[in-house]
Amino acid sequence: MKAAPSTNRQKIGILAALPAALILASCMTAGPNYKKPEVAVPSAFRSQVTASQASSLADLPWWNVFEDKTLQALINEGLANNYDVQVAAARIEQARALVGVAQSEGKPQLGYDAAAGRETTFAPAPEGNLGTVTFNSLGAGLNASWEFDIWGRIRRSTEAAQANLYAQEEVRSGVLLTLVSDIATGYFRLLELDRELVIAEESSRVFGRTRDLFKLRFEAGRDSNLPYQRAEGLYNASIARTHDLRRLIGQQENALSVLLGGYPRTIVRGRGLLEQVTPETPLGSTTDLLQRRPDIRAAEQTMIRANAEVGVAMADFFPRIGIGALLGGIGVGISDDFDGFTVGRLALSVTGPIFTGGRLQAIYHERQAFWNETVVQYRKTIVIAFQETSDALVAQQTLVARRAALENQVTALRRSSDLALTRYDAGRASYFEVLEAQQQLFPAEDELAQTQRDELLAVVGLYRALGGGWKTPATGPQSAPAAGLE
Repeated sequence: MKAAPSTNRQKIGILAALPAALILASCMTAGPNYKKPEVAVPSAFRSQVTASQASSLADLPWWNVFEDKTLQALINEGLANNYDVQVAAARIEQARALVGVAQSEGKPQLGYDAAAGRETTFAPAPEGNLGTVTFNSLGAGLNASWEFDIWGRIRRSTEAAQANLYAQEEVRSGVLLTLVSDIATGYFRLLELDRELVIAEESSRVFGRTRDLFKLRFEAGRDSNLPYQRAEGLYNASIARTHDLRRLIGQQENALSVLLGGYPRTIVRGRGLLEQVTPETPLGSTTDLLQRRPDIRAAEQTMIRANAEVGVAMADFFPRIGIGALLGGIGVGISDDFDGFTVGRLALSVTGPIFTGGRLQAIYHERQAFWNETVVQYRKTIVIAFQETSDALVAQQTLVARRAALENQVTALRRSSDLALTRYDAGRASYFEVLEAQQQLFPAEDELAQTQRDELLAVVGLYRALGGGWKTPATGPQSAPAAGLE
């Protein structure tokens, strides 16, 4: 009975120390607080012609950039069904759950255990002989513990988990932006292949008419067999080209189908290549690029996580202080006799490292090195963003002049082909002039179609490089509601 007051005083002392420990825990956090590293950003993009504007192409939702309704429907379908988007969403849920795991370490932990047993063993009997005795046992208890996060280990661990969650959300935004860009790119490539197929079919018809003309002249004895055979070869080459293009079109449709999250199928077209509208492409401020690009924002969250993990590694050098409690009962019986008693414990615990063979130091240095890596990776991501933007600008500027020159070339070659046929019919030109003019015309038309495609792809590339759609709500255009860029 004399021990009870002492035990009560110990319990009261532990409970009295609890508020002080919690206050101390809220004021101390191991490791450095995150400070964003300074990065020198140029005031203008290389190859930028006009001064930066407040608005930017990146501020537009994707359905205002790509106005083809069919393309909009395909993008909406891809955003709803694409597997990479689903994987990114699942990883966000994983990261969110890990935040809960990290936070749980700073909350009271309550558990239980129970056991029941029966044992028969040899034991001396009263007469001096050996007999058997049966022991019965039954026990159950509740145990509780609560670590005081005095050094901020749990807070830093939670901070790292939250940064990982935010990084995964930015990764998802990057996946969405990439998906929109890839669908638009694949669609424009498909339209360009359609245009090339039209050119190839036209070349087959022209070479076929030329072959028939040379054949008639040869059969009439007005020309040799050479022009006819040359025309026959060009005609068959053009036929082979149409089959190549149909193969490429089928493969491009299959690739688009996968982006849309479905099995290979025929892709519906909307506007043709020559009917596509190229939007204006203001750039906005270069410093805004750091906020628009999801990969840059994800890289910064990775830095925040790395910084917090340095704090976790530092906190592991300090002791872990907490409170533990146990309340339960144990019953023991021999044969049919059964007796029991209760057990309880309330204690303040302190555990910490003394010698770990350099393990904690190695972990700390590894976390520091990871922080340094994330800083370098962050700066590299920014440099790449400026490179991609400049590449798109260079493409835009050069492709406009290239398209104009090719349009003039195609116009001249068409006239040349018509004149060559007229001169040949009049006997004033050889078949070489006709074949040469036709051989030059159709490749030039293909090259023009490819340049027209590349102009559209330059807009797609610029939109992606600027981090387009970063303000877009999670719905597509009203005509096709679906998940969009966030």
